[in-house]
Amino acid sequence: MTFQQWLTRAITRLSQSESPRRDAEILLGHVTGKARTYILAFDETTLTEQQLAELETLLSRRTQGEPVAHLVGQREFWSLPLFVSPATLIPRPDTECLVEQALERLPGVPCRILDLGTGTGAIALALASERPDCLLTAVDFMPDAVALAERNVAHLAIDNVTVRQSNWFSALAGQQFDMIVSNPPYIDETDPHLKQGDVRFEPKTALVAADSGLADLAHIIREGSRFLVPGGVMLLEHGWTQGEAVRELFREAGYHDVSTCRDYGDNERLTLGLIPGGSHEPA
Repeated sequence: MTFQQWLTRAITRLSQSESPRRDAEILLGHVTGKARTYILAFDETTLTEQQLAELETLLSRRTQGEPVAHLVGQREFWSLPLFVSPATLIPRPDTECLVEQALERLPGVPCRILDLGTGTGAIALALASERPDCLLTAVDFMPDAVALAERNVAHLAIDNVTVRQSNWFSALAGQQFDMIVSNPPYIDETDPHLKQGDVRFEPKTALVAADSGLADLAHIIREGSRFLVPGGVMLLEHGWTQGEAVRELFREAGYHDVSTCRDYGDNERLTLGLIPGGSHEPA
């Protein structure tokens, strides 16, 4: 069976996926060790029996809903290849909006940035790769997530990220940052989407929060003001229906210039606020 014949067959079997061709190409590239450009250019290449057996196993698991990122052990984020595992969330394209907004708001001088609930380390590593002059602290409560983030830091050889185990701010006493970013749990435990798609295979502790999904967001906003320098900024990802509630949480906690940004699907996806004073705040 050739590359093209297998792809045609796999795409048909993956018809229930949101991206059957992309899924099939990723699986084929993973097993053959070939880039997508090679697969498309040499689509008459014959697969070995061993490759076909491996592909069948992966294809069967994917048709059962298992995420492609878990099957191949990697996911690209901000053009960075990241190791992933069932211990953390799989980085999503919409979270790149958070990275974009953070980069726009960073001062042009070296500064300190905190990434709360780092998971794979995606946000911290993306920011660190763009701003090697800044120092990133990435924290997560789960030991498996800390180990995975440390693995990604080492693999990418990015030396301005430090990973620590911390329950939000618990291990950061006395420290202050110019910016705090986070993609915390924000899904309500009764949300029917928890029974659909990739999230079925991801840790609920990284997805679900109490109080209609707002509990962790509220905690970070309230406590975070003590860990920001005057003029410091906090940017938080949240659910597309939570914008108004999150803006109110920021205002109640005394943040200024509170605003919400939209994701690539034109949904309210992240909200930010500034601590009064300092050079970050507009005159």
